[in-house]
Amino acid sequence: MTTLDILPEVTCPPTDLWSDEPPLESDLHLQQIIILLSCLELLWQEKNDYYASGNLTIYYNEEQLKKRDFCGPDFFVVLDTEKRPRKSWVVWGEGGKYPNVIVEILSDSTANIDRTKKKILYQNTFRTPNYFWFDPNTLELQGFRLIEGQYQAISPNDWGYLWSEQLGLYLGIFDRKLRYFTADGQLVPTPQEAELQQRQAKEQILLEKEQERQAKEQAILEKEQAIFERERLAQKLRELGIDPETI
Repeated sequence: MTTLDILPEVTCPPTDLWSDEPPLESDLHLQQIIILLSCLELLWQEKNDYYASGNLTIYYNEEQLKKRDFCGPDFFVVLDTEKRPRKSWVVWGEGGKYPNVIVEILSDSTANIDRTKKKILYQNTFRTPNYFWFDPNTLELQGFRLIEGQYQAISPNDWGYLWSEQLGLYLGIFDRKLRYFTADGQLVPTPQEAELQQRQAKEQILLEKEQERQAKEQAILEKEQAIFERERLAQKLRELGIDPETI
């Protein structure tokens, strides 16, 4: 009998697990998650080494499965991973990777948990480098950076934005929504805003071309008018017996 024959059978926990999250609490939550997800996808459309999702269960140990103590952040981003659809995020099936960034959207029923229990979980178990929460009603925005194993509050810049070194972006409030801003403070557009900007840019180009065409036509008209005026003046001089060439 070989050594392999007497080894106990190892049972691995499943990796193909469906998400098991409750419905979102309001349209504000849904709209906010869509904004965070769609803006990042548009900004990072050339990248294939990240995964971002919202209201999706993160499975991180077997005890959690037994207790059905599921944890699904409202929005999270995992870096240096394969960008592909998933039923859930199963840590032991993803090389032990946890989210690099988590955002929770506060509500009356979840705010206390997001500020306490989940904050401790993300700090001590997930070791998530950047954790943010945002209240779409009161516009409370708070962010934390993991430093030596402890969350330290992220100080806002002069615009009130919070820097995420994991994303290379600021998070701040615009039009009562949590949005991304570039390092120089430019708003990262939604797909709809980007489409509108492109359409306006094309319209501006067409307008400038039309203005240029009209300016050329005006220049030609003025030149023709000047020639006409010179000819008319020359004709008057001839009628008076004056050779315009001698003037």
